[in-house]
Amino acid sequence: MSKKGPLSQFMKNNFLHFNAAALMDAAEGYIHLMNSNGKMLITLAGAMSTAELGKSLAEMIRQDKVHAICCTGANLEEDIFNLVAHDHYKRVPHYRTLHAEEEMVLFDEGMNRVTDTCIPEAEAMKKVEQLMEEEWIKADQNNESHPPHRYLWNILKALEPAYQIDSRHSWVLAAYEKKLPIYTPGWEDSTLGNGLASECIKGKVKNHHVVESGIETMIRLAAWYKETMIEHPIGFFQIGGGIAGDFPICVVPMITQDLKETANLWSYFCQISDSTTSYGSYSGAVPNEKITWGKLGIETPKFIIESDATIVAPLIFSYVLGW
Repeated sequence: MSKKGPLSQFMKNNFLHFNAAALMDAAEGYIHLMNSNGKMLITLAGAMSTAELGKSLAEMIRQDKVHAICCTGANLEEDIFNLVAHDHYKRVPHYRTLHAEEEMVLFDEGMNRVTDTCIPEAEAMKKVEQLMEEEWIKADQNNESHPPHRYLWNILKALEPAYQIDSRHSWVLAAYEKKLPIYTPGWEDSTLGNGLASECIKGKVKNHHVVESGIETMIRLAAWYKETMIEHPIGFFQIGGGIAGDFPICVVPMITQDLKETANLWSYFCQISDSTTSYGSYSGAVPNEKITWGKLGIETPKFIIESDATIVAPLIFSYVLGW
C-alpha cells in the first residue's frame, strides 16, 4: 500500500470502533477491490453535490477510483449550479429555527433552500436552463436522444467563463474529462427535468424523447455491466438510498433472471445510510437482504455505515486517495 497522508493516518489511528470502524473496513475493502483490478460504481442520492462532495469525488474520478456513477437529476445539475453560481449561494446556519415568514423572504429573493444552503434561482437554475433549452431544441430538430448528462457536458465550454469555484472540484467536469458513464434514473424529478417538461408543454420541444428514458438508461447500464464484468470485478458504493441506489443494483438480477444470461454478482457492497431497517425501507435494508434478490453473494464483502454521508463519504474518498 502506498504511503498514507496525515488525514489517513489520523483515521487509521483513531477510527477503531463502531461506525468509525465500519468506515475503515469499507475503505480498506474499496482499496482491495481497486488492487484486484476492480471497477467501482458509485451512487449519489440526497444533495451531495450541494454539499460539495465534488472536492473529493472529482479527484477519485481523475485517479480512476470511480468507473461509473448513478445519480439523481438533482445531484447532476447541482454540481453545475455550484460550479457557476457558488459566489451567490447563501448559507443559513440557523435553518432549524426559520419561521414560515422567513422562508417566504428567501423564496421572494429567489433562494431555493437545501437544509442550510440556498441555491440562487437566477444565477444558477436560469443561467443553466437557458443554455440547456438551446441544446434540447437543437436535438429535437435533429431527432436526437441523449442521456441528461450529455447536454450538461455540451454546455460546459459556454459556461467556462462563469466558473466560480476551482474547476477541479466539479465531479461532472471530471466525469466529462474521463468520459465516465453516468446513469440518471428519474431525471424528470429535477429542476432541469421540470424545465424540459415545461418546454414540451409549451411546444418549444416537440419530442420529449430528446432525453433518454429510464428503460433506455437501464439498457445502457446492462451493456456496461456485461462488458465490464468480463475482465473486472465490479463494486457498488451507495451514498444514501432512493432511486440512485435502487435502480443500478437491479441490473444483475435483470440480466440473470429476465435475460436468462450469466452475470457475476456485485463483488463489493457498501452503503452509507441513516435509514432505519425496521421501517421497511429498501434504503435501510441490511446488505444480506440483497442475497435473496440475487444481487450479492454470501462471500461478497458487505459494509454498512450508519452515519451522515456528508461526513463519511469525503473521509472514505480521502483515505482511498491516501490524503
